[in-house]
Amino acid sequence: MPEGGHQPPADCPLCPRLLEFRHANRKAFPDFFNRPVPSFGALDARLLIVGLAPGLKGANRTGRPFTGDYAGELLYGSLTRHGLARGTYGARADDGFELIGVRISNAVRCVPPENKPLPVEIKTCRQFLTAEIDAMPNLKAILALGQISHDSVTSALSIKKKDHRFAHGARYESAKVTLLASYHCSRYNTNTGVLTEAMFDAVMAASKEAASL
Repeated sequence: MPEGGHQPPADCPLCPRLLEFRHANRKAFPDFFNRPVPSFGALDARLLIVGLAPGLKGANRTGRPFTGDYAGELLYGSLTRHGLARGTYGARADDGFELIGVRISNAVRCVPPENKPLPVEIKTCRQFLTAEIDAMPNLKAILALGQISHDSVTSALSIKKKDHRFAHGARYESAKVTLLASYHCSRYNTNTGVLTEAMFDAVMAASKEAASL
Protein backbone atom coordinates (compact mmCIF):
# COMPACT_ATOMS: atom_id res chain seq x y z
CA MET A 1 0.00 0.00 0.00
CA PRO A 2 1.53 3.37 -1.00
CA GLU A 3 2.44 6.28 1.25
CA GLY A 4 3.05 4.27 4.40
CA GLY A 5 -0.50 2.93 4.62
CA HIS A 6 -2.37 6.22 4.74
CA GLN A 7 -3.38 6.39 1.08
CA PRO A 8 -5.55 3.74 -0.61
CA PRO A 9 -4.27 2.21 -3.86
CA ALA A 10 -5.53 3.74 -7.10
CA ASP A 11 -8.15 1.03 -7.60
CA CYS A 12 -8.89 0.27 -3.95
CA PRO A 13 -11.29 -2.72 -3.78
CA LEU A 14 -12.28 -2.47 -0.11
CA CYS A 15 -15.74 -0.93 -0.59
CA PRO A 16 -17.65 -2.74 -3.39
CA ARG A 17 -20.28 -0.02 -3.80
CA LEU A 18 -17.69 2.73 -4.09
CA LEU A 19 -15.60 0.61 -6.45
CA GLU A 20 -18.61 0.09 -8.72
CA PHE A 21 -19.46 3.80 -8.61
CA ARG A 22 -15.87 4.74 -9.41
CA HIS A 23 -15.83 2.43 -12.44
CA ALA A 24 -19.14 3.86 -13.64
CA ASN A 25 -17.75 7.37 -13.33
CA ARG A 26 -14.69 6.46 -15.35
CA LYS A 27 -17.01 5.62 -18.21
CA ALA A 28 -19.28 8.63 -17.71
CA PHE A 29 -16.49 11.13 -17.00
CA PRO A 30 -13.27 9.77 -18.53
CA ASP A 31 -11.43 13.06 -17.99
CA PHE A 32 -12.07 13.06 -14.22
CA PHE A 33 -9.53 11.87 -11.62
CA ASN A 34 -11.87 9.02 -10.56
CA ARG A 35 -9.60 7.45 -7.94
CA PRO A 36 -9.22 7.67 -4.15
CA VAL A 37 -8.30 11.31 -3.63
CA PRO A 38 -4.94 11.76 -1.87
CA SER A 39 -4.47 14.23 0.94
CA PHE A 40 -3.20 17.73 0.19
CA GLY A 41 -0.33 19.25 2.18
CA ALA A 42 2.79 17.99 3.92
CA LEU A 43 2.93 15.22 6.49
CA ASP A 44 4.91 17.49 8.83
CA ALA A 45 1.92 19.85 9.09
CA ARG A 46 0.71 20.87 12.54
CA LEU A 47 -2.98 21.13 11.58
CA LEU A 48 -5.01 18.40 9.84
CA ILE A 49 -8.39 19.32 8.37
CA VAL A 50 -10.70 16.37 7.73
CA GLY A 51 -13.71 16.58 5.43
CA LEU A 52 -16.32 13.97 4.58
CA ALA A 53 -15.61 12.64 1.06
CA PRO A 54 -14.75 13.89 -2.43
CA GLY A 55 -17.57 15.53 -4.38
CA LEU A 56 -18.39 13.95 -7.73
CA LYS A 57 -17.57 17.06 -9.75
CA GLY A 58 -15.25 18.58 -7.17
CA ALA A 59 -12.33 16.57 -5.77
CA ASN A 60 -13.29 13.45 -7.71
CA ARG A 61 -12.84 15.52 -10.85
CA THR A 62 -9.71 17.44 -9.90
CA GLY A 63 -7.89 14.94 -7.67
CA ARG A 64 -7.36 17.36 -4.76
CA PRO A 65 -9.52 17.64 -1.63
CA PHE A 66 -12.14 20.42 -1.70
CA THR A 67 -10.97 21.56 -5.11
CA GLY A 68 -13.47 22.45 -7.79
CA ASP A 69 -16.62 23.07 -5.77
CA TYR A 70 -18.07 25.74 -3.49
CA ALA A 71 -16.79 24.13 -0.29
CA GLY A 72 -13.25 24.64 -1.56
CA GLU A 73 -13.85 28.33 -2.21
CA LEU A 74 -14.89 28.84 1.40
CA LEU A 75 -12.20 26.58 2.88
CA TYR A 76 -9.25 27.81 0.85
CA GLY A 77 -10.40 31.41 1.12
CA SER A 78 -10.43 31.13 4.90
CA LEU A 79 -7.02 29.44 4.98
CA THR A 80 -5.58 32.25 2.87
CA ARG A 81 -7.08 34.96 5.10
CA HIS A 82 -5.47 33.33 8.13
CA GLY A 83 -2.04 33.03 6.52
CA LEU A 84 -2.30 29.24 6.27
CA ALA A 85 -2.02 29.15 2.48
CA ARG A 86 -0.35 31.10 -0.29
CA GLY A 87 -0.90 31.56 -3.99
CA THR A 88 -4.10 31.89 -5.97
CA TYR A 89 -6.71 29.18 -5.61
CA GLY A 90 -7.63 28.27 -9.17
CA ALA A 91 -9.99 25.37 -8.42
CA ARG A 92 -7.67 22.85 -10.05
CA ALA A 93 -4.88 20.64 -8.75
CA ASP A 94 -2.15 22.36 -10.79
CA ASP A 95 -2.96 25.94 -9.76
CA GLY A 96 0.21 26.24 -7.63
CA PHE A 97 -1.79 26.89 -4.47
CA GLU A 98 0.17 25.87 -1.35
CA LEU A 99 -0.76 25.15 2.26
CA ILE A 100 1.31 26.44 5.17
CA GLY A 101 1.47 24.10 8.17
CA VAL A 102 -1.80 22.46 7.11
CA ARG A 103 -2.79 19.13 5.56
CA ILE A 104 -6.28 18.36 4.23
CA SER A 105 -7.85 14.92 3.97
CA ASN A 106 -11.23 13.18 4.03
CA ALA A 107 -12.85 10.56 6.24
CA VAL A 108 -13.73 8.65 3.06
CA ARG A 109 -11.29 8.89 0.17
CA CYS A 110 -13.61 7.86 -2.72
CA VAL A 111 -16.65 9.70 -4.01
CA PRO A 112 -19.87 8.08 -2.72
CA PRO A 113 -23.21 8.06 -4.55
CA GLU A 114 -25.29 11.14 -3.61
CA ASN A 115 -22.40 12.30 -1.39
CA LYS A 116 -23.52 9.82 1.28
CA PRO A 117 -21.02 7.15 2.36
CA LEU A 118 -22.42 4.19 4.23
CA PRO A 119 -21.36 3.52 7.84
CA VAL A 120 -19.43 0.42 6.75
CA GLU A 121 -17.55 2.49 4.16
CA ILE A 122 -16.65 5.13 6.72
CA LYS A 123 -15.41 2.42 9.07
CA THR A 124 -13.45 0.64 6.33
CA CYS A 125 -11.73 3.82 5.18
CA ARG A 126 -10.87 4.86 8.73
CA GLN A 127 -7.71 2.73 8.61
CA PHE A 128 -6.22 5.27 6.22
CA LEU A 129 -7.20 8.21 8.41
CA THR A 130 -5.73 6.53 11.47
CA ALA A 131 -2.50 5.75 9.62
CA GLU A 132 -2.33 9.34 8.41
CA ILE A 133 -2.70 10.77 11.90
CA ASP A 134 0.00 8.40 13.14
CA ALA A 135 2.28 9.45 10.27
CA MET A 136 2.16 13.16 11.16
CA PRO A 137 4.97 13.73 13.69
CA ASN A 138 4.21 17.42 14.35
CA LEU A 139 0.43 17.18 14.50
CA LYS A 140 -1.09 19.38 17.20
CA ALA A 141 -4.69 19.94 16.10
CA ILE A 142 -7.40 18.39 13.94
CA LEU A 143 -10.35 20.33 12.55
CA ALA A 144 -13.24 18.04 11.61
CA LEU A 145 -15.77 19.40 9.13
CA GLY A 146 -19.20 17.92 9.84
CA GLN A 147 -20.43 15.30 12.28
CA ILE A 148 -19.46 12.25 10.21
CA SER A 149 -15.87 13.48 9.96
CA HIS A 150 -15.84 14.40 13.64
CA ASP A 151 -17.08 10.97 14.71
CA SER A 152 -14.61 9.21 12.43
CA VAL A 153 -11.76 11.25 13.88
CA THR A 154 -12.80 10.42 17.45
CA SER A 155 -12.73 6.73 16.52
CA ALA A 156 -9.33 7.13 14.86
CA LEU A 157 -8.05 8.77 18.04
CA SER A 158 -9.65 6.05 20.21
CA ILE A 159 -11.58 8.59 22.27
CA LYS A 160 -15.20 8.22 23.39
CA LYS A 161 -17.86 9.94 21.29
CA LYS A 162 -20.08 10.50 24.33
CA ASP A 163 -17.37 12.64 25.87
CA HIS A 164 -16.52 14.39 22.57
CA ARG A 165 -19.87 15.22 21.00
CA PHE A 166 -20.06 17.11 17.73
CA ALA A 167 -21.04 20.76 17.89
CA HIS A 168 -19.98 23.71 15.81
CA GLY A 169 -17.07 25.41 17.55
CA ALA A 170 -16.52 22.50 19.93
CA ARG A 171 -12.96 22.02 21.19
CA TYR A 172 -11.58 19.01 23.04
CA GLU A 173 -8.14 18.22 24.37
CA SER A 174 -7.02 14.63 23.97
CA ALA A 175 -3.77 12.91 24.85
CA LYS A 176 -2.61 13.23 21.24
CA VAL A 177 -4.09 16.42 19.81
CA THR A 178 -6.65 19.18 20.17
CA LEU A 179 -9.84 18.27 18.31
CA LEU A 180 -12.00 21.06 16.91
CA ALA A 181 -15.28 20.82 15.01
CA SER A 182 -17.16 22.90 12.47
CA TYR A 183 -20.25 22.54 10.39
CA HIS A 184 -19.20 21.39 6.94
CA CYS A 185 -18.43 24.28 4.58
CA SER A 186 -20.92 23.05 1.96
CA ARG A 187 -23.05 25.30 -0.21
CA TYR A 188 -26.16 23.85 1.43
CA ASN A 189 -25.01 24.89 4.91
CA THR A 190 -24.09 28.39 3.80
CA ASN A 191 -27.22 28.89 1.68
CA THR A 192 -29.44 27.88 4.59
CA GLY A 193 -27.54 30.06 7.07
CA VAL A 194 -26.38 27.11 9.16
CA LEU A 195 -22.81 28.25 8.55
CA THR A 196 -21.65 31.79 7.75
CA GLU A 197 -18.23 32.89 6.56
CA ALA A 198 -17.71 34.64 9.90
CA MET A 199 -18.54 31.45 11.81
CA PHE A 200 -16.15 29.44 9.69
CA ASP A 201 -13.38 32.02 10.03
CA ALA A 202 -13.77 31.94 13.82
CA VAL A 203 -13.27 28.17 13.89
CA MET A 204 -10.28 28.49 11.55
CA ALA A 205 -8.74 31.09 13.86
CA ALA A 206 -9.22 28.73 16.82
CA SER A 207 -7.66 25.88 14.84
CA LYS A 208 -4.66 28.02 13.92
CA GLU A 209 -4.16 28.91 17.58
CA ALA A 210 -4.53 25.30 18.71
CA ALA A 211 -1.91 24.21 16.18
CA SER A 212 0.46 27.03 17.23
CA LEU A 213 0.66 28.30 13.68
